[in-house]
Amino acid sequence: MASVLRMRDVPGTMRQKKTGENRFARFKALHHAAEPLLLPNAWDYASAAALEAAGFAAVGTTSLGVAVAAGKPDAQAAALEETIALAGVLARLPCPVTVDLEAGFGDPAETADLAARLAALGIAGVNIEDGRPDGSLSDPERLRATVRAVKERVPDLFVNARTDAFWLSAPHPLEAAITRIRAYAEAGADGVFVPAIVSDEHIAAVVGAVDVPVNVLFLPDHHTVSGLASLGVRRISMGSLLFRAALAAVLRTANAVRTGEEITEKIPGYAEVNDLAAPLESRP
Repeated sequence: MASVLRMRDVPGTMRQKKTGENRFARFKALHHAAEPLLLPNAWDYASAAALEAAGFAAVGTTSLGVAVAAGKPDAQAAALEETIALAGVLARLPCPVTVDLEAGFGDPAETADLAARLAALGIAGVNIEDGRPDGSLSDPERLRATVRAVKERVPDLFVNARTDAFWLSAPHPLEAAITRIRAYAEAGADGVFVPAIVSDEHIAAVVGAVDVPVNVLFLPDHHTVSGLASLGVRRISMGSLLFRAALAAVLRTANAVRTGEEITEKIPGYAEVNDLAAPLESRP
């Protein structure tokens, strides 16, 4: 049976052994390559290892997947232990890894301490947002202070500052997003993230507002990778899409077994999945 979890021919793939000296530089360089960084987001080691084996140049985490897989809610600062534990095992991968820190899991100094801990584990980047657990936007000065604190503590760590102006449907979201990403870039953010932005006009305005790479969340009903690339987007995240798709696949397969329908989707075998946990040098 042909391998399902096999290395793909993916443009821009940089599948090589990660070292402490190059992981930061490699991850930053992916934001300035000929094509945007297409970033899949994993929720455990198996999903991340499968994505790396498929040839993706870097892997991020999804806070929704990490939290809900542990029986905890997203965006409530509830999954700190799970986030750190996952970072520790994902750092074994040969590709750069970036970790979603929600709103930072604490004040700016605490977030800087956490970022330094993750960098010491081997993590190349972090994502920090300005949305609050109550569904409102925080004062932009808070994330500015957090960005400054992290960059002072770990200068080479890639800090992606996220504004939830569109995600939380803030009044005048484009104006709010531009004001905030400019503030975060000025504070030292290496990139800025504007999830839930949809129209080409808005995306182009955001890209033109800052000199740092702009990250957009891929929305299947609205975006194409080539379309976002043409607008100047430098990083395209999949967010919780893969986690939600995996849940759909679980239910689809379980229901097929229950109803006697044929399972047509190719599913990796036991040994193939088990091999994901093998030492990298011994993998097939």
